Amino acid sequence: MSDNFDVVVIGAGPAGYAAAIRSAQLGLNTACIDKSLGKDGKPAFGGTCLNWGCIPSKALLDASHKYLDAKEHFAEIGITVKSVGIDVPKMIERKDKVVSGMIKGIAGLFKGNGVTGLTGVGRLLANRQVEFTPHEGDRTIVQAEHVILAPGSVPAEIPPTPIDGDRIVDSTGALDFTEVPKRVGVIGAGVIGLELGSVWGRLGSEVVVLEALEEFLPMVDERIARDSLKIFKDQGLDIRLGALVTGTEVNKKGVTVSYTDSEGEQTIVVDKLIVAVGRKPYTEGLFAPDSGIDLDDQGFVIVDDLCATNAANIYAVGDAVRGPMLAHKGTEEGVMVAERIAGFKPMVNYATVPSVVYTHPEIAWVGKTEQEVKASGESYTVGQFPFAASGRAQAANDTQGLVKVIADTQTDRIVGVHVLGPQASEIVAQAVIAMEFDASAEDLGLTMFAHPTLSEAFHEAALSVAGHAIHMVNRKKRS
Repeated sequence: MSDNFDVVVIGAGPAGYAAAIRSAQLGLNTACIDKSLGKDGKPAFGGTCLNWGCIPSKALLDASHKYLDAKEHFAEIGITVKSVGIDVPKMIERKDKVVSGMIKGIAGLFKGNGVTGLTGVGRLLANRQVEFTPHEGDRTIVQAEHVILAPGSVPAEIPPTPIDGDRIVDSTGALDFTEVPKRVGVIGAGVIGLELGSVWGRLGSEVVVLEALEEFLPMVDERIARDSLKIFKDQGLDIRLGALVTGTEVNKKGVTVSYTDSEGEQTIVVDKLIVAVGRKPYTEGLFAPDSGIDLDDQGFVIVDDLCATNAANIYAVGDAVRGPMLAHKGTEEGVMVAERIAGFKPMVNYATVPSVVYTHPEIAWVGKTEQEVKASGESYTVGQFPFAASGRAQAANDTQGLVKVIADTQTDRIVGVHVLGPQASEIVAQAVIAMEFDASAEDLGLTMFAHPTLSEAFHEAALSVAGHAIHMVNRKKRS
């Protein structure tokens, strides 16, 4: 192994591996250091997203949704199933197989692009030196012209709910239950809590979600949040807002969770408790004292709009820096930094970062919420279209939700798109493209969408901004 590289990346999650691959594609001698080990104890590129987050959770969400469909909804479309069973170990085995295949895929991409993949611990020293300690072998010092820090994040913990890995687990542990618990408690009604609660609720668990905030999904458009809360409660998720957890007690019967709400002190007893109160940057042990990198009071690496730290030629990307902890946001930052090192001048448009909650129906959005636009004092117009009026949604027996388009009244430029419904995660991508190219609602209205598709709901919502929707009666009409 060479002791000198043009670029050394620490961390091989979506931000790190994208930075490393793009750097190598641009002709830079690149190494990527990652210390993750998989369930089998072997090196596992891919970070949290691939190993313990995005990919494994979606495998379980997809499997549990198919089970619930077969159990409760097939009869509605004329399919009779005599019995539907659950094999949780098989479900977990398939999830692990998907993850294993993806890990091998990242290793293959490194090899194919000429990235030197190093498995072990990387630590930033002064003067762009990186200390590399392999899982097996002696420590070495690597010199880099440029360093990209992509350490990722880890689940946050709170004192009242100490993780024991058995009864009380974090989001990682919740992906590996060996059977369906009778009662599941979830602390936190954010993206992770709702997704994990949905998985085990669909498979038969009684799920109680305790959320300290009084408001449900405050980062989501109010109409979308209100409608989704009703849908989730109808699905059987017992979501309790304003519930502040104060303590837990583990015994043979399960976990007794104490919390306070508007009615005073309360308790619930569950078999498994999932702590999903967010994530924190994983910067512990990443820096030597003389590395010169500044962190904020929450442990995030301080960077500018181009992901540069206060130290020359050292960058940080992904979950360890400001902004939403989203794999795709980190990926774009990693690619941007690699290209800037190579002499190009790309930028990340943080106004068009999409967000998704992979429940069913899905929730997805990009841009501003209506409450944000209203608070800013800007003049705006809203167009909406329900999936109940979509022929494709009706044919698929999946009609809950709507598409909402928010446009500036003066310019007609789209400032926000919010989707609650089937394949919202795919539909919002069209909104991102539209906003990236500064499209107006009229532009979308003049665009031809295939029929019948779920995407037509986005088209109709854009037409609705001007009162021109075809497949519903418009509340406002314009010439």
